[in-house]
Amino acid sequence: MKADDFSSLKLPSDLSTNLASLGYNKMTPIQERSLPPILAGEDVIAQAKTGSGKTAAFGLGILAHLQVKRFCVQSLVLCPTRELADQVAKEIRRLARTTHNVKVLTLCGGMPFGPQIGSLEHGAHIVVGTPGRVEEHVRKGTLKLNKLNILVLDEADRMLEMGFQEALDAIIANIPNKRQTLLFSATYPAQIQSIATRIMHKPVTVQVEATHDHSNIQQRFFKVESNEQRLTALRLLLLNYQAQSSVIFCNTKRDTQTLVEELRQHGFSALALHGDLEQKERDQTLVRFANKSVSILVATDVAARGLDIDNLDAVFNYHIARDLEVHVHRVGRTGRAGKKGIACSLYTQKESYKLSLLEEYIGREIQSDTLPPKKVLEKEIPTPSMATLQIDGGKKQKVRPGDILGALTAQKKIKSENVGKIHIFDYCAYVAVNRQDAKLALKIIAEGKLKGRSFRVRRIRG
Repeated sequence: MKADDFSSLKLPSDLSTNLASLGYNKMTPIQERSLPPILAGEDVIAQAKTGSGKTAAFGLGILAHLQVKRFCVQSLVLCPTRELADQVAKEIRRLARTTHNVKVLTLCGGMPFGPQIGSLEHGAHIVVGTPGRVEEHVRKGTLKLNKLNILVLDEADRMLEMGFQEALDAIIANIPNKRQTLLFSATYPAQIQSIATRIMHKPVTVQVEATHDHSNIQQRFFKVESNEQRLTALRLLLLNYQAQSSVIFCNTKRDTQTLVEELRQHGFSALALHGDLEQKERDQTLVRFANKSVSILVATDVAARGLDIDNLDAVFNYHIARDLEVHVHRVGRTGRAGKKGIACSLYTQKESYKLSLLEEYIGREIQSDTLPPKKVLEKEIPTPSMATLQIDGGKKQKVRPGDILGALTAQKKIKSENVGKIHIFDYCAYVAVNRQDAKLALKIIAEGKLKGRSFRVRRIRG
């Protein structure tokens, strides 16, 4: 038995069985170093980035210590964004699927407060949420943390960057002093050291060297003469690579909105993702991008933090990130799971100094590339392969993915392989269908029934 095998850990048998069924055999470096002290009940500070396997590290620690028969909140995981909280809750549920009756509840801002109170009244073992909303529940007495034994701060650096210090302090003031605290952070600034000193007891520090191995990602850098030339350069690159799904990173919210409008004027299918979007708009944007009915997402770093986007073909840095670590993080979003990826960055003469700093940071020389010829602008813009339908019924109406797939394919007019991702929210559902089947799918759902009921349905455009 090797030291990096999950089987080398003293885990409850149901967790070990589930890990084997999920194909979790070898631990990642962060899991190998942090899990033994976590399972031993020690406080842990772990420096680790998204994609390092940190969620499974603290998720297994939480589940190993959980007493299912005690109906109270035993563990709290705080995350900077709703997207990350959803992702963490999903992973914990996956790890807990062979452990009977584990209740995981997500509490995030941007969602109605009332239904969350109802869910809390039904009881939860593990709460995953954003500091603002969790603090509100604690303050109003709807969330009781007096029996909590594990507190996890995930992406603690981002939470502090986003101004959550006061909310964190208020939450921690309502948690028993005798508890285990796990702090995960990509960076370790002085503010993190100060919070760790205040809230942790003899923490074990675990650090995994950041790796910049992007060997399956083709990184290219293109110099532009002016900000006006940026848009033309980006159009050339988008048409040259013809990626099915791309994320374009901008440094400000205003730039994302302006760029989306400009790209749309040129015929591209693009949506903006930034912190000013209403929650419903954010959900819809992410669903449409994930199900391939929109091919370009123009995002700020904070909005894209913690997003779980599969099969991302290309990343474009419309502006080089202000923080070099953020640049590496952006680039690492493509070329995942052994696939090839492309990352293109635009810069002006004024930004050349960033390239010198980046060379030093990643330990290799950066060459400037030549943009594709102007005739590439004559190429046809690829159309997204899917269309998204929104159904006005969701979890609260007991609508499940199988109901939607069954309704669409029952008459064999639409093949099951022409139905894409199905996302179910509390009061609505989204389904992706091949563009050529969109009109027929709309008719089937509008005229048919789901769960014996008729639901309104519409195709999302724009």
